[in-house]
Amino acid sequence: MSEPAGPVAAALRERLGDAVLGEAEFRGEITLTLRKDRLLEALAFLRDEPALRFDLLSDMTSVDWPERAERFDILYHLNSTVHGHFVRVKVRVGDGEPCPSATGVWGGANWLEREIYDLMGIPFEGHPDLRRILTPDDWEGHPLRKEYPLGREEVAFTHNLDTYKKRPVTISPDYTDAY
Repeated sequence: MSEPAGPVAAALRERLGDAVLGEAEFRGEITLTLRKDRLLEALAFLRDEPALRFDLLSDMTSVDWPERAERFDILYHLNSTVHGHFVRVKVRVGDGEPCPSATGVWGGANWLEREIYDLMGIPFEGHPDLRRILTPDDWEGHPLRKEYPLGREEVAFTHNLDTYKKRPVTISPDYTDAY
């Protein structure tokens, strides 16, 4: 479902013009898709505009879409403690493509960007100390990517579900002996 996102998107469009690539409202939650090269300008505007005052970066996360050229969505969840409203800002990046660091806008982005870097492998340009925080320094790969191998069995996702369904089911003797 995609609908106009109301006054937040309108204010952002009025101030930054083409920075807003898309907007949607679903179940009262507003999501704005922004151009990556205008991200920091847009985040600062959302924080500083008195009518909006998104003064809290409550969370950041990322989503892996391996079938897309711009494979990753990076999501910023912003709250206004003054006005009591919420908005989700999204930018898209390709594999290995850096995203501008939001640490200059919100200091709290520091650890959230490090987590995304560690688990998804998305670099943040301008981050003051980008390194792993959840996996060891010598860990290979990024465990939240959809192609990341998880032990003995491939994980079924929408992109490989047909292959997954055709595989014969086998139970390792290690598991049958245990029960």
